[in-house]
Order: sequence, then structure tokens, then C-alpha cells
Amino acid sequence: MTGRIVIDIFATLDGVGQSPGGVEEDLEGGFRSGGWQGPLSDDAVGREVMAGIEALDALLLGRKTYDIWASYWPRYRQGPADPIAQKFNRVPKYVASRGQPRLEWEGSVLLGSDVLGEVAALRARHAEIHVVGSLDFAQTLLRAQAFDVLNLWTFPIVLGSGKRVFPPGVEPARLRLLEPPVVASTGAVLLRYGPDGRPRYGDIDPDRGTPVRSA
Repeated sequence: MTGRIVIDIFATLDGVGQSPGGVEEDLEGGFRSGGWQGPLSDDAVGREVMAGIEALDALLLGRKTYDIWASYWPRYRQGPADPIAQKFNRVPKYVASRGQPRLEWEGSVLLGSDVLGEVAALRARHAEIHVVGSLDFAQTLLRAQAFDVLNLWTFPIVLGSGKRVFPPGVEPARLRLLEPPVVASTGAVLLRYGPDGRPRYGDIDPDRGTPVRSA
């Protein structure tokens, strides 16, 4: 079995990925615009998100997202009756951290220092491993192109501040669209990408005959 690494990210038009789901989800840096995703979601967004949750058999999270989720999902008010809580509480949760956190959420495992090597090994144990949020950790996977699918949701809102999905200094990379976009009634768009190597550069005017060059 060769499992897939799937990265799920929710972003604004100006690339902010911080705290999409709740007002107090992540206040780091004085962020006060949390919960921006909810009013821009609809049935189409819900269907795609639930399809991904139903398909996953493991979670791969950065420390920040893990801490937020570990304080929420095991204590979720609807408990075992909620399919999302049921799935997240049941599947293994692999955590990337430079420290030694206490992982009290049942089924949690701390990855070692060779994160990319351990992520590669997860493919032999699971069919579909999802990275949700975890912006810093997602950059590690994107930089190494150690993923199979990037589900990039873009919502029609501009916040002007917050943690960026692609902050300055990220490693240049090229992506390929895997299937036609999903467009929600609110204007949210799901772009499903796969890795496609390094960027290539060339003149946009074909009459100039400028050869395309790779990075």
C-alpha cells in the first residue's frame, strides 16, 4: 500500500490562513479576525470537507494546530454523535514538533527529528493522511514536495493581516491542477493541486522566441 499525503488549507484572497474556524481559535500576533471562513461556507464547501474527513485514516499536524484541536475535539459538546469528532478522536494523530509536548489526546504520536523520513514511512501504514491547517509544517512538506494533493480553498475575503499560507521566502515550486475547480455559491473556490517540480521561466510573448528556462 502506498498512501497519499493530502494538505487541506483554507485561505483568504490575500493569502491569510490563520484561524479560519473560530473567533478565538488562534490569537497569536494579536489576530482579531478569527472565524472568517464560516459565513462564506455553503453546502458545496461542507460536502467537500466531509468527503475528505470520511476518506482520511490518519491526521498529520503541526504543534500549534494539534494543541488547538486537542483542547477542542475530545471535549466537543456533541461528542460521539458528531461524525467529525468521532473520526478525529478515533484515527491516529501524528504530530510534528521541535519540542517535547505532552500528547494527551488519545492516539497521538510524536514524530522524530527526521520528519520527512517518518512522513514517507506513514504511506506504508495509511491510505490517506491529511494535514489540516498547520501552516508552518505544511511549508515543510511543500518545500520538499512531500505531498500528493494540496486542497487549497480560497475564500472571497481580504483581511490584510495574519499568518500567510505562503509567507515571504518560501521555496519556489510549481503545481499542477489535478481536476476542475469546485466553486461554492459564496464565491469560495477549491483548487486541487499536485506537485510539479521547480518553476520554469520565459517570456509571455511567444513572438519574441525567448526559450523557457527552469529554475
